[in-house]
Amino acid sequence: MTSLGRKTMSLLRQLSIIFFCFEVTVYCQYEMHRMDEDYDEDGDDDYSPPFYFHPSRDGGIPSHPGPLSCAWECFCPLTFPSAMYCDNRKLKAIPKIPAHVQQLYLQYNDIEAVTAHSFANASNLKEINLGHNKIKSQQIEHGVFARLPNLLQLHLDHNDLEDFPLPLPNSLERLLLGNNAISRVEAYAMEGLINLTMLDLCHNQLHDSLLKEKLFQTRNLMQLSLCSNRLESMPPDLPSSLMHLSLENNSISLIPDNYFKKFPKLLALRLSYNNLQEIPYDTFNISSLVELNVGHNRLKQAFYVPRNLEHLYMEDNEFEYINVTLMCPSIDPIHYRHLTYIRLDQNRLKEPISSYICFCFPYIHSVYYGEQRKPDGQTVQLKTQVFRRFQADDEEEEEEEGDGQGHEPEGQEQGRTEENFDPYFY
Repeated sequence: MTSLGRKTMSLLRQLSIIFFCFEVTVYCQYEMHRMDEDYDEDGDDDYSPPFYFHPSRDGGIPSHPGPLSCAWECFCPLTFPSAMYCDNRKLKAIPKIPAHVQQLYLQYNDIEAVTAHSFANASNLKEINLGHNKIKSQQIEHGVFARLPNLLQLHLDHNDLEDFPLPLPNSLERLLLGNNAISRVEAYAMEGLINLTMLDLCHNQLHDSLLKEKLFQTRNLMQLSLCSNRLESMPPDLPSSLMHLSLENNSISLIPDNYFKKFPKLLALRLSYNNLQEIPYDTFNISSLVELNVGHNRLKQAFYVPRNLEHLYMEDNEFEYINVTLMCPSIDPIHYRHLTYIRLDQNRLKEPISSYICFCFPYIHSVYYGEQRKPDGQTVQLKTQVFRRFQADDEEEEEEEGDGQGHEPEGQEQGRTEENFDPYFY
């Protein structure tokens, strides 16, 4: 290398060192400048970090302080800031509820007690779900729910309650107490619950003696569920506002005459799994009734079917013959009856219902027979009736389910008709 080349290389090295030092100096100054801008010794009192949430311990999501608090055991979603989710977290106690919470979900835990301390600031609560816990009646602090003036819905189902929880706020609209061990209800339990529309007491230990008083006299009660208790008779003095009544899986053997005439709004009635052997002929003459279930009893004779009834369930009874004239004593060509479906499997029928049923119930679509019991204990299969006016629709559906070329699915029987009203079997 020549002397000139060596001098050039030396000069380039020196220039590189100078530029490097200059870069470091500028960078350090820039960083110091940013640090001076970001650091505020006095702080900003007006600054508020965004809303935060606390997931469960195992969630692995970090929490950040914020203006709306959330119990650390729970989850408060940004998209639903009025709710606090504490469900399925193996909690043994209810955490302190922040004042802004309106929906509180505590189901599927190991909670045994309800104390006023947890709800001291929770006056805005509208819904509490404490279902599927281990709460006993004596472990609910007296008046803890009554102090919540905005409460609309309370879930205490699937617990260990022995008594009806008292007192409750007048604002309450829906109360779920199913799957407990409630065997005691005070006569004044419903007093003041003027807004209650739905009450579930299924799967408890209620006896007839508990329902003799005017227990359910709440003028707005629309849905009452008393299924799977120990009732032997129809509960008296139910409110006339009822629209849905569930009494299935009890031991009721008798329906008093004119019992349902005081329920002008009743839409659905469920009396399955009882001990009914006979029903007074016009018991269900309720103009509003749409669904009736008397399956799994010991009935032998048909009864009057109201004009607006659409779904009738009579499976697993002792019917040997269905007298259509009893179900429909007269035909009104102007005011048709609306029955569309009857279920009759697990009875003792030897043949399908008379085709006269089409005159009485022009909207009837099908009658399901399924298996019928024979005197020797064997069963016989009766084919479901689908009536001819619906045959075209059914065949279109069958074609769609077939091979795509208009052929019926394999094993499907061709419809047959007799006269104008005979049913189509499949």
